[in-house]
Amino acid sequence: MVMDVHCRDLRYFAAVAEELHFTRAAERLFVSQPALSKQIRALERQLGAPLFDRDRQGVALTAVGAALLPHAQRVLAEWDAAWAAVGSAKAAQGSTLVVGMSTSPGRGGLLPAVRSRFTAAHPEAALRLRQVSWEDPTAGLADGTSGVAYVWLPLPDQDRYDLLVVAEEPRLVAMPDGHRLAARDSVDFAELLDEPFLALPAAAGPLRDYWLATDARAGRPARVGAEVASTEETYEALVAGLGVVVVAAGNAPLIMLGGVTTRPVRGISPSRFALAWPRGSADPLVRGYAAACREARDARA
Repeated sequence: MVMDVHCRDLRYFAAVAEELHFTRAAERLFVSQPALSKQIRALERQLGAPLFDRDRQGVALTAVGAALLPHAQRVLAEWDAAWAAVGSAKAAQGSTLVVGMSTSPGRGGLLPAVRSRFTAAHPEAALRLRQVSWEDPTAGLADGTSGVAYVWLPLPDQDRYDLLVVAEEPRLVAMPDGHRLAARDSVDFAELLDEPFLALPAAAGPLRDYWLATDARAGRPARVGAEVASTEETYEALVAGLGVVVVAAGNAPLIMLGGVTTRPVRGISPSRFALAWPRGSADPLVRGYAAACREARDARA
């Protein structure tokens, strides 16, 4: 017949077994030494065998005690992990998850679809959307002000994050209506090499190079006509004739407010838009949001 033993009994036993000294074990457990001894004797009676040899030389494990110790330690470690997980889950129920973004992830209703799935699974948690300047390509992940974020790839230090690609979109070129190439149906990127480009701030790192299509320039440096850190700045720079800019197809409507046109570009790869979060995060809200995003993305496929 299997006996039920309390975790407290196993914790008391493990402390004495690891210390091989009742007084030190009692101090470690914040209990009195007589109370500890009484509990160990009760456990020995329940098991029907002594766990310790006690004499004037000290305390030693019996064969039964030595057999029990590794199992007791594993049970206690599992219980401690379970207790921590319960604590995290309870804390998360009343917590807020900050969702960072520098570009709205509209894209076929993705954001409301993720929100509905997330709130169904975590009804007591709150979501807060946070708009972040393009100067931070991680949308708040790097400094910890966002728990998850919608970002464009590649990211600086990308191996620090887990990624879920939610959209792949062609890259277009945006230009003023009066530009020499505006009448074309499409444009070869080679025709743009001498054009001034609008660029992300230098802090954007590899993402700045990506939107300048550095990999398609065969080593020729880009001409930067102006730096832009928001959709509004991009539109104003375009209509002012400060340069052209490569944009994702899903973002094109944000800057086509009059005076700007976009054209498909041949010779450059499509863009990738992703949900990102700290690699290996155990936060239940972060994991729950990522799961909701994956479900919403797959439902649209």
